[in-house]
Amino acid sequence: MGGVDEDEPPSKRMKLSSGELRGLSNGLSLTEPVGGSLGDTMACPLPSEENEEIVGSRGIIKRVEFVRIIAKALYSLGYTKSGAHLEEESGIPLHSSAVSLFMKQILDGNWDDSVLTLHKIALPDEKIVKSASFLILEQKFFELLDGERVMEALKTLRTEIVPLCINSSKVSELSSCIVVTSQSARHSQGVVRAKSRSKLLEELQKLLPPSVMIPERRLEHLVEQALDLQRDACLFHNSLEGEMSLYTDHQCGKDKIPSRTLQILQAHTDEVWYLQFSHNGKYLASSSSDQSAIIWEVNVNGGVSLKHKLSGHQKPVSHVSWSPDDHQLLTCGVEEAVRCWDVSSGECLCIYEKAGVGLVSCGWSPDGKCVFAGITDRSIYMWDLGGKELECWKGQRTLRISDLEIASDGNQIISICKDTAILLLDRKEKDEKFIEEDHTITSFSLSRDCRFLLVNLLNQEIHLWKIEGEAKLIAKYKGYKRERFIIRSCFGGFEEAFIASGSEDSQVYIWHKSSGELIDVLPGHSGSVNCVSWNPANPHMLASASDDRTIRIWGLNEMNISQCKATHPNGIRYCNGGT
Repeated sequence: MGGVDEDEPPSKRMKLSSGELRGLSNGLSLTEPVGGSLGDTMACPLPSEENEEIVGSRGIIKRVEFVRIIAKALYSLGYTKSGAHLEEESGIPLHSSAVSLFMKQILDGNWDDSVLTLHKIALPDEKIVKSASFLILEQKFFELLDGERVMEALKTLRTEIVPLCINSSKVSELSSCIVVTSQSARHSQGVVRAKSRSKLLEELQKLLPPSVMIPERRLEHLVEQALDLQRDACLFHNSLEGEMSLYTDHQCGKDKIPSRTLQILQAHTDEVWYLQFSHNGKYLASSSSDQSAIIWEVNVNGGVSLKHKLSGHQKPVSHVSWSPDDHQLLTCGVEEAVRCWDVSSGECLCIYEKAGVGLVSCGWSPDGKCVFAGITDRSIYMWDLGGKELECWKGQRTLRISDLEIASDGNQIISICKDTAILLLDRKEKDEKFIEEDHTITSFSLSRDCRFLLVNLLNQEIHLWKIEGEAKLIAKYKGYKRERFIIRSCFGGFEEAFIASGSEDSQVYIWHKSSGELIDVLPGHSGSVNCVSWNPANPHMLASASDDRTIRIWGLNEMNISQCKATHPNGIRYCNGGT
């Protein structure tokens, strides 16, 4: 395209075991009463760290912690007998006697005794004790109110909660509840009622140190963390999470990357400059120097067919932009006008233009109610769908050759404002931030989560910027060729883990986003590859647009829509992967 541009053995513990609690996560009641005095329930320390056994080949997993986490997982999964048997056989209790008693007292509503037991657990921080006591007494307060025992609730507030001297705003809120004496009145005024006791126990669990009460789903969290690390280290991971297994270490092959030409689309009669998949992945739009744009439809089997050829521009079409709901499409002629099309019918719904100037870029507000465009006088305009001008940002906001993006919050407008700078304009705060580069910027692409920006440069590098908060350069990608034309890149693949780019050497380049490693180069085109787009709904589908007047649809090697056939009347050629 033209331009630049995470003890005592069972026999010595009280009869209350973690098994009898049947697991905190299920919130089930106890099966046996607890005997003995409070003095018998002092928290006994687990085996000292100095004498702890270590498990695992690397010597970093403490046996006591490991067994307790497994027991916790068993109870959480409902395997009560197995959890209790593990505690009995290992001699390692999931909880100390004091903690087990504390949990029973909470579930039974023995509030005063539970506060006493809390102090026996020997927590390291007095602030934790006060905060936990507050939660317990707050529950006591609300249950008294629910039982219409208002004077007892008032006494609890004055003599037990207030002396803790914490959370004054919450104390004020509790005081206001005393005014409402009728239960029905309380409900009508939306006063918070007592939460379930199991819910209270969950909140206390989050507050207390994990060594005292192991967090819910801790084992699951550790396993998920391990899988995440393996996935992130896999250069070719491009599939759904369900395909990962606990039985083996995860490693994908290169066959998960779309690298085989499945179709060649030949309906354009001149260079194809731009293309973009719709948000739902059901359509592909392309624009060309032939002054047309095409809406292609992606069928359920991954085949692509021509839906509408959009004619009406008097100049080459440089940009397309899908509405948030994918029902409409914007096309922008080079320094001409922006047209809005109905995707279903192919009808032109509106033309956006300014007398005496041309439009060079286009985009949508996140709600789909407004259209934005960059203007040749370096300003940015906003219209409603009917074409009424709503707002204008004048000054050096954009270049004659520029990209335009609007972040998902609708407040931030992103545009190339100088040869070496990108403007991040906050409409709401009236604030401007800039990304400054040392070389001329030719194009950029915004990630779906609007946290990253991919910037193509004149020096044949692609830079990845984090734009959430303070802008920061975090990665560089090299290898593609760019000397004369505007070459565009994109995010793509599963969770946008890859970067793809066109190149003037007629190839498509693919990098692993996190590592920056070039993982594949796709030959096939016979002219400069101007633009690439990765299907957001299908990580195994990639499209590329070229000066050779074709669009290539790339898929996995094992995919085979059909053997190579003759060109169809709609300009589609099916291919067996040959180049």
